[in-house]
Amino acid sequence: MRVMPVRGWRHGPLRDEAKLRAVLPARRYRDSVPAAARRTYDLLLGKAGQVVLLPFDEAGAPAYLAAAEAMLEAADELVAVWDGGPPAGPGGTADVVAMARRAGKPVRVIWPPGSMRA
Repeated sequence: MRVMPVRGWRHGPLRDEAKLRAVLPARRYRDSVPAAARRTYDLLLGKAGQVVLLPFDEAGAPAYLAAAEAMLEAADELVAVWDGGPPAGPGGTADVVAMARRAGKPVRVIWPPGSMRA
């Protein structure tokens, strides 16, 4: 589960039939979440029907790549909130979108008008 603040975009309520599976890249991942996004992180994690914790202590490139692989392995489709920009580092949204496309997964990119990286 990657939670980053995006100005101009707000997640809506989850539909009752929506199934949220959170893949946490590291035991101390929450420490790497920006303070402004921690409330949203906690809210979404609390709604997850399944939480997969990967065997990394700290968040970082190896953990993010492993999380992307674990997420895509279980996904039928990728819905990415992404501005289409280049990767900021390994395992970022650009890498995940590319991995999904190489795997033949349908990819839907969402970037509402007026949104910007925080």
